[in-house]
Order: sequence, then C-alpha cells, then structure tokens
Amino acid sequence: MKEFDIAVIGAGPGGYVAAIRAAQQGACVCLIEKDKVGGTCLNRGCIPTKALYSTAHFWQRLKHAEDHGIRIDEPSLDYTVAAERRDNIVKRLVGGIEQLLKAHKVELFRGHALIEGPGRICIKRPEVTGRIRAKNIIIATGSRSVRPKALSIDGKNVLTSREILAIKELPASLMVVGGGYIGCEFAGIFAALGTKVTVVEQLPGLLEQSDRQVVKEVEKSFKSLGVQVHTETSVERLDAKDGVVTAYLSGEKQVEAEKVLVAVGRVPNIDNLGLEDAGVETKDGAIVVDDGLRTSVPGVYAIGDATNIIQLAHVASYQAGIAVANAMGGDEKADYRVVPSAIFTLPEIGQVGLTEDQAKQQGIEVESGRFSYQASSKAQCEGETQGLVKIVADKKDGAILGAAIVGAEASSLVAEVAAAMGAGMSAHELGGKTIHAHPTLPEMIMEAAEDVAGLAVHKAGRRRDRG
Repeated sequence: MKEFDIAVIGAGPGGYVAAIRAAQQGACVCLIEKDKVGGTCLNRGCIPTKALYSTAHFWQRLKHAEDHGIRIDEPSLDYTVAAERRDNIVKRLVGGIEQLLKAHKVELFRGHALIEGPGRICIKRPEVTGRIRAKNIIIATGSRSVRPKALSIDGKNVLTSREILAIKELPASLMVVGGGYIGCEFAGIFAALGTKVTVVEQLPGLLEQSDRQVVKEVEKSFKSLGVQVHTETSVERLDAKDGVVTAYLSGEKQVEAEKVLVAVGRVPNIDNLGLEDAGVETKDGAIVVDDGLRTSVPGVYAIGDATNIIQLAHVASYQAGIAVANAMGGDEKADYRVVPSAIFTLPEIGQVGLTEDQAKQQGIEVESGRFSYQASSKAQCEGETQGLVKIVADKKDGAILGAAIVGAEASSLVAEVAAAMGAGMSAHELGGKTIHAHPTLPEMIMEAAEDVAGLAVHKAGRRRDRG
C-alpha cells in the first residue's frame, strides 16, 4: 500500500492548489478526484459562467457601436458558437491544471474517496478498488446546488446551474428561482442575450448581502433588459408539459417559461466520505474546523465549501495554503477580515469588507465616500458611465471598513481597496496620499476615498472635516 505525506480529496480550486502547494514544499502528494480537475468552479461554475458573461457584455457593447462611429449592419448572435467557446475555454484550463499537477509530480487518482481510518483512504471506481495511506489528509470536496424536492428538478426543463451551463441553444424564456449572486448573474446574462427572464426571490430584495445603493444599479439594468422581478414571492410548485414550465407562485401568480433555473444556494458536498466513522466532526452539514483548518481528527484538514465558512473559490485556494503549511508542521491561522468578492451581473459588482448598513448594525459610526462613473473621464471615454464607487470608513480614525463598487471593471477595481485594507491604510492615505494614474478607472477609488472627508475634487459637495 503506497504511502503519501499528504492526500488531497477533491481537485477544485482548494484541492488542486493544496496539492501543488504541498508538492512545492517537497511533500509526496496525491490528489483524488472522481470527476474532472478544476471542480465546480472551473467546470460548472465560475469559468463557464464568466465566458458567457463576456459574450453577453460584448453583445451589449455592440449595440452602442454607432456611438463610436462604428456601423455594423444587423449583427446576429449564434448561441451555439458562444457555447462552444465556453466549453473550449473550460477544456483548455482543465488541461492546463492537469499539466501543472504532472509538472509538480502530484499523483492523480480518479475515483471516489472514502476515509477508512487514520491515514487510510479507499479509492473506488467502477469494478476497481484501491487503497492508499497518507500521513495527512486534506478534504476539499466543495459544494453542490440545493435541490428542493418541491421544485421537481429534472435536468431538462427545470435546471440547476450545472445543467444550464450545458445547454447548446438559447431558451426563449427563463425563470430564475433565487435572487442571490448565482441567480442574478444568469438572469443578466440570458436577458442580455435576448431571453425573456423572470426572477423570483423569497426575500424582500435581490442580492441581500450587498450594499443597497449598488443593488439599485443592478435593478435599473434588469429593468432596461426587460427582466421581471418578483420579490417576497415563493414558488409553490412547477409543472412541466410540452416544453413549457408553469410556475405557481405565492399570491396566486403564475409564470410560464421554457426553462427554469433553480438557484437557491449551495450545500457542502461531504456525503459518503466516511467522516462519521473516521470521527470527523460535522455541524449543520459542514465539516467543523479551527482557524488552522484542522478537523477534530489529528492529521485531517478541511478547506473550501466543505467547511461552509465562505463559499468562494479564492477563499478555498487561500485556505489551501494554510492547511498545507500546518500539515507540514507549521502553525498558521486563517484571517477572513479582508475577503473581496465579485458578482458578474450587468453591470458587475466588486465588494470587500462591511457594507454601510452592516457597520452601523455593529455599532460603528461611519463616514462614506461615493463617486459616480458618470463623473469619471475614463468611464466617459469607454462609454461605461453606469455605476458608482462607495468606500466605508470608521469615522473615528478613517480606517477603511469596506467598499462596494458597481460598474465596468468593478471586479478588478475592488482589489485596490482590498490591498489597502490589508495594509491597514486609512481612506485619507488611499485617496489623498496615493498617486493614481490619469485617465484611469482606479481614479474613482481615489475620489471616493477622498470623498470620505468631503475632499473629492471632481465631485460637488460640502467639505467635511476628517475624523
């Protein structure tokens, strides 16, 4: 029975990064995956979605080509080609990860992993079973879509994000159940490509964890794209017949659509791993870990969505480094105070830290700075004038508590604020003391930071004393 220093279960953005990090430090490593490397993010989530997002954004910009003096006679969209592009991007990136694993001499086992005891793993494939030993085990099995029994998900008419990313033809109409980031991303993409879209959300508003001013910009976009939104509304049942799905909503409403996407959240994928027999503690369907990603069993670690701490691919990759360092004898602790995230709606959202409302709920007195894309010279040149930048700071000392950005390149712009927060910079240091190139979109970060004290040059307003 072959023995490894570290065995990683799951080859998503947590697992494959853990395997490579361990190999870089000289460990003998294996990676166990029953599907394709890259996990949900690469194969059925982040990447194929963003490939379609790019197509939708490009298609929207083409509609404004004449503003730039570019005349295009009757452009047309071939969704089949867009889907092929999406799939080819995924295929290339999967191949790239496989080559990286090979280059780092990570042994890749295909099959389902079952922890049989301390340092013992059984790997099952159809008609084949093997066993290995490992001094340390890192569980990185990710998450899966919630599949409410009442919504009759059949993979043909009623879909999860997995199935909708496999369709080859653009549906004429789509109903999205769930107004979180997954639902809103798909709603924007398909509406921009010409599908009639309806969004149904039980909560009072869309994207409930995001800043309300930012969400209003997405709502404006939805309205311009013809997206119908029903909030504080539940789906009581779905009936599929003759290629049409009828949704019966609360309040005796009905909606018909060719396809229905169920996007009501994701749950840790930790079933059938032998965790209970191995003594690994779980709670509310997730693996319990300490701040060093250690489970209740010595030598067993867990990272990513399996822990349900923060369901983001880049958090899983970050946790991978912590878990590997500790498995190799270190004592590192995860720090989640600065975690940027991006939502690829149209326009896109970048956010980090606390929203203004969240800070106030914690009893923190804040000052907020805002700057509009409309006031940015670069945004005007790009023809991307919808959106705003908002920075939230502690009124006491100006420490940056968070930021919310909606508009072109928001997912990239938020990285500057995250870096500033990580370095402990105040809003004044980010805005008044950091030189920003002109003309660029990042100047809006500078202006919003300066506006915390009422000192933004390109924004009319009353001067406020810096706290």
